[in-house]
Amino acid sequence: MTRSVSLFIDGKPAQAESKRTFDRLNPVDGTVASRSPAAGVEDVRRTADAAWSAFTRWRDTTPVERRNLLLKAAEEMEKRRDLFVELMNAETGATPFWAGFNVQLGADVLREAAGLTTQIEGQVIPSNVPGNLSLGVRQGAGVVLSMAPWNAPIILAVRAIATPLACGNAVILKGSELSPATQGLIIETLIAAGFPDGVVSYLTCDVKDAGEVVEALIAHPGVRRINFTGSTGVGKIIAQTCGRYLKPVVLELGGKAPLLVLDDADVEEAAAGANFGAFANAGQICMSTERIIVDEAIADDFIAALVKRVQSQPAAFPGPVVDMRTVERCNALIDDALSKGARLLTGGKAENTLMSATLLDGVTEEMRIWREESFGPVKGIIRALGDARLLEIANESEFGLSSAIYSRDTARAWNLALDLQSGICHINGPTVHDEAQMPFGGCKASGYGRFGGRAGIHEFTELRWISLQTTPRPMPF
Repeated sequence: MTRSVSLFIDGKPAQAESKRTFDRLNPVDGTVASRSPAAGVEDVRRTADAAWSAFTRWRDTTPVERRNLLLKAAEEMEKRRDLFVELMNAETGATPFWAGFNVQLGADVLREAAGLTTQIEGQVIPSNVPGNLSLGVRQGAGVVLSMAPWNAPIILAVRAIATPLACGNAVILKGSELSPATQGLIIETLIAAGFPDGVVSYLTCDVKDAGEVVEALIAHPGVRRINFTGSTGVGKIIAQTCGRYLKPVVLELGGKAPLLVLDDADVEEAAAGANFGAFANAGQICMSTERIIVDEAIADDFIAALVKRVQSQPAAFPGPVVDMRTVERCNALIDDALSKGARLLTGGKAENTLMSATLLDGVTEEMRIWREESFGPVKGIIRALGDARLLEIANESEFGLSSAIYSRDTARAWNLALDLQSGICHINGPTVHDEAQMPFGGCKASGYGRFGGRAGIHEFTELRWISLQTTPRPMPF
């Protein structure tokens, strides 16, 4: 059944002024999964105006008011678990496991944000002026524009709005064109929890209008912070637009996560981590293991364990990908690698969105998969000799989001981790790992700024200097 989606403006469901809509098709059977309003610039203005009008009242609420609403929203989200799973499956092809995980972590993110409401701290700053009490005060900044993608549509959308709300900002969520119903349900959930009118808003637009709509949102004077999770290509455009309007932005972009298997690694543990990191959600996660870099001394044993683990998975593993563009991109990477000497270990090219878990051994620098993000279930294995070379290969990438190292010598792994050019590194754990309280983000072409925990407070508040003269202050003239 097709899900009808609404905009949410000033706390109320709405349609686009133009009355235009767009459809999202089910990636498996091609049926219409959802029909959403195609918002335009005129809808941006009334949405952002309403959000700005609500901001000051929301900023001045007490921490406990904001905390209780966020906690209530977590409960409301869990009540709607089955509907979230249904919508996410219909729009993105997500497996019940991945969709259910999204709901649970989304609720956890709301609860973690609730705990931040009393952690928004300032400081007393010593002044050289007698009798001057100088304070560093953190306040909500204004309206936060949040943009989250389809691949983890609940986790990433909730992450994009929860901490900004906890900090006293109003938020506008611009939904992904590939998961508009799933993300719209998040806003319905927040409104059901009791968030005041205008504090949370929702916009959807047709992909052909996205550039115009997003620029209009960034340009609005009430929008004071932007966050974007998505591709590096689009992220660069967002960053350039924010630069023109002098708006701070948090960017979490593409990845090419390396998993380093040192010569002393537990091969079974490393294989388990590589399998999960590479193929969870069919490899469509920003943290997905993209490069399996294994020491020659242990390569054959590790690869045998990994292939065995992949081939023991259920027939439906790893689940469908989001569209045929992913299939075409991954097929091209396979063709290119095989033509240049790679060896196919599992899987292979696909004719539809139900792709197989694919491993390519003997990947070299001449192959596209060495440097290009597959964002699908096609992963390359790179053999190298010695820690220094493994590290060199890992750091050659333009990306720097997540990474992992497997070794029985944790001190050795720790020292390598310090030199890995990534925002995140997990020792003896997979590259795919997210927790609401952690500082999440990357470096290089993977973006800048951090979501999560106290780092999020830094990103989504305005730090102000407010002074109070407690004794008369003589003036020089």
